[in-house]
Amino acid sequence: MPPFDVTPLGRLIFGAGSLTQLGGVAARLGKRALLVCDPGLNSTGHPVRAKAFLEASGLSVSVFNGVKENPTDAVVQLGVQAAAEHQADLLIALGGGSAMDCTKGINFLFTNGGKMADYRGHDKATKPMLPSIGIPTTTGTGSEAQSYALITDASTHMKMACGDKKVAFRVAILDPELTITQPTFVSAVTGIDAISHAVESFVSKKANPYSRMCAQQAWNLLSTNFETSLKNPTDLSARANMQLGAYFAGMSIEASMLGVCHSCANPLTAHYSLTHGVAIGLMLSHVVEFNSQVVAKDYATLSGSANQLVNHCRRFVEAARLPTRLRDVGVHEGILPILAHEANEQWTARFNPREVQESDILDLLQAAW
Repeated sequence: MPPFDVTPLGRLIFGAGSLTQLGGVAARLGKRALLVCDPGLNSTGHPVRAKAFLEASGLSVSVFNGVKENPTDAVVQLGVQAAAEHQADLLIALGGGSAMDCTKGINFLFTNGGKMADYRGHDKATKPMLPSIGIPTTTGTGSEAQSYALITDASTHMKMACGDKKVAFRVAILDPELTITQPTFVSAVTGIDAISHAVESFVSKKANPYSRMCAQQAWNLLSTNFETSLKNPTDLSARANMQLGAYFAGMSIEASMLGVCHSCANPLTAHYSLTHGVAIGLMLSHVVEFNSQVVAKDYATLSGSANQLVNHCRRFVEAARLPTRLRDVGVHEGILPILAHEANEQWTARFNPREVQESDILDLLQAAW
């Protein structure tokens, strides 16, 4: 039994209609709230409803809706300016993983100063941070259950992982009704991402009984509801199970780590502006097949056998109607060595259950090409 040290991060509120609790929860944490979201949510009415619940509980609310996919340090700076102008004492993230990460980035800089690169790694912040609330409207990243923010360096386009327990959300509100408005493509890519989180964290080098418990439950919920959520977008039960599965997968990441699939995905996103879930889907089955030589028994715990897990991963990507080959998304074979080098520099590669060198990653990319 490996030793481990796990600290649950915050309160979880789950259930259809639970957004109505936002005002009461927020009033116990602050008086001046900055609501962080992306402009794409405006058509759903979610930000208007959230703002109304907050104001009904006596909070002063300002909305920052400048979040973009794969938020950069430049976007975070705009959010910091908005927080300063409002004199915020509470941050609320509403949206997908980008809104969650951007909110955490704002918290780092608004409370501790400096630039995002100063916090790359973990536990670099020395001052307290503002309380925050995470409200996911997608079913994928699990960022609401983690103490890390992934922020893109605007100059290099590479993602920086910035972690600190103080930046974790004090409260996560999971309201599956909010996820029904997801476009089909968003449901597909976030669902694949969540599935990869369960699969990778279950076998990472830092995996432990707690993280595996979370990953197993995440896989059970995600694998049995993903295709239903795509075929029947208004199926609230499937949406609820996907949302909770994504949260459990996020908890597993927080208590363990990911692997080389995510290491490969980040350079693909940086060079080709691929949506994260698309990049993950391109690599996941190849990574599972590669790792099967050392963790076949663990994979069998999830899915009967390692081969079945590989087939499941392939089937999910096909069901999501996502590309299955790197060449199909414009990746030139000649850039694969560069992608392999950059992927090998990603820290998640070091937690892969099977040791990987740059040459191994190149083999994986060539298989996916």
